[in-house]
Amino acid sequence: MKPVQQPVGRRAFLGAVALAPLAGCSTGGTPSASPPVSAVDGPPSSPANAAGSRRHEHLVALERKFGARLGVFARATGTGATIVHRADERFAFCSTFKGLAAAGVLAHNPLSHLDTVIRYTEADLMKHTPVTGRHVATGMTIRQLCDAAVRFSDGTAGNLLLRDLGGPARLTAYARSLGDTVTRMDRTEPDITEATPGDPRDTSSPRALGGDYREIVLGDALPPDKRAFLRDLLTRSVTGDRRIRAGVPRGWTVAGKTGTGAYGTLHDIAIAWPPKQAAPLVIAIMTSKSAEDAEGDEALIAAAAEYVVATL
Repeated sequence: MKPVQQPVGRRAFLGAVALAPLAGCSTGGTPSASPPVSAVDGPPSSPANAAGSRRHEHLVALERKFGARLGVFARATGTGATIVHRADERFAFCSTFKGLAAAGVLAHNPLSHLDTVIRYTEADLMKHTPVTGRHVATGMTIRQLCDAAVRFSDGTAGNLLLRDLGGPARLTAYARSLGDTVTRMDRTEPDITEATPGDPRDTSSPRALGGDYREIVLGDALPPDKRAFLRDLLTRSVTGDRRIRAGVPRGWTVAGKTGTGAYGTLHDIAIAWPPKQAAPLVIAIMTSKSAEDAEGDEALIAAAAEYVVATL
């Protein structure tokens, strides 16, 4: 993967993007030719609403700069102000499903189910198995599989949680129980990372996934003890340091789940808390490119997150 750019300072970033030409793009793919839906919504008296009801030219410029399709849904839970940019377009969700799979397993079982040992074989191992590959002989508990899937995005762990939940259709049903009518899961890893443009299988939208993660982390979809367990895993994830976490100010707490696939597909779905117990932001950022072998840009997600924080 190409070296990741470090996010610039917020003031310098906003100035640079505002001056960026809207023509031209990097290699590896181009965003959709159709104009994106892009707006800030909020209460009539909201400063964010007054300042941002126009199209987000900053986000459009980022799409052109990185040659990518960029979907953003962000909500300030304290004010209700919302940023949307291609927020209802479908993207292959890739590994972002693992947080939902863990939540579904938690929702459908007593907390003691976390101690259940799951056995698997070498045949179950996926390409990315940083944790499960070391425990074939002994198996792993559901607790350990949740940790491996959410914190390390272990592909085998994600499939095993999905198996425990009852398969792709059950994950779709769980999304529906959260009020999400968009997300659909049809296959398992590694097929879900194909991310073929136009294929509706295994897809969601920034708005739908942002709402799902809001429900399982901030809402009452899970009882407090199960919610705290999942939030802890999302907060200690090791896969998102160069994505949303790189775009929020120092001292913020981020609980999120990443996703990565073909066609330059990179995502991060997160809840971000400012210091001093201020109301958190829901931030869902999804990206893709038009070429199958295109590399994704974590710097794009970091830059979009930085803009979201500065705006909301």
